[in-house]
Amino acid sequence: MPDADPAQPRPARAVDASMTLLNEVMHRPLDPGYAAAAGRRARGEEAPRAAVTIVVLLVVAIVLGFGTARAAIELRKPQPGVVAARTLLQDEITSTRAEVATLTAQNAALGTSIDTLRDSALEFVDPELVRTVALDGFTNGTVAAKGPGITVTVADGADAATDPAAFVQDSDLQSVVNALWSAGAEAIAINGQRLTATTSIRSAGSAILVDLVGVAGPYEVVAIGNRNDLETGLARSSAAQQLSALGSQYGIKTSVATHEDLLVPAGPTRVLFSAQPLGTDNGDK
Repeated sequence: MPDADPAQPRPARAVDASMTLLNEVMHRPLDPGYAAAAGRRARGEEAPRAAVTIVVLLVVAIVLGFGTARAAIELRKPQPGVVAARTLLQDEITSTRAEVATLTAQNAALGTSIDTLRDSALEFVDPELVRTVALDGFTNGTVAAKGPGITVTVADGADAATDPAAFVQDSDLQSVVNALWSAGAEAIAINGQRLTATTSIRSAGSAILVDLVGVAGPYEVVAIGNRNDLETGLARSSAAQQLSALGSQYGIKTSVATHEDLLVPAGPTRVLFSAQPLGTDNGDK
């Protein structure tokens, strides 16, 4: 094969279209814009300032910021229909609460009248039975009680708004109540809700329910009984250690005070549907 003539121009190398990107990276690694900027710096030239572009960008940024702020205000602004519906709902809740309070007071008055009539009728038949019924009512919590005792107040921690662990939990109140029962408490109420043999203390979401009634902090636990026994028993219980740990870690506050005269309201009267006194026959076979 004859040698190529040096005087003849060498034919151009065929370029594979699929290798364009690789060729660009190998032969032109620097972006043209960067290359032009590097050339201007090498020549001592300053980069041209696009004053008009800067002004336009500032105007656009101001307009966008104003539009965003305006949109946020409009979104947070209550709509007339929403405000009217909320007002109507608030009025209905207030009216319903007032009606419930009225009916509750009427029910309590009727219950007192029934008890008075019952005691009057039994007084001539069996006076001892009247005292037994009164003691049973005190024991099961259907009559109010008063006497010396202590109050235990438990409040949420200062960071409760941001830290759920700083909230008082239903288990915390359960521990306090159990400790007071063990210490000899004869009657207990939480925020005015009397505790009976069927009362439950549980949570529903972030709320605490005592006998299915919502209570809010600070939670005041009122216990009637021997003050020294109640205070000493609570201090030696695991509930006191738990409250101390909660105070150290989450800022939950607890205070105990003794009183010479406390009042615990009556609890609701339970209607029995399935239970019956031992030795009676309800006819079921």
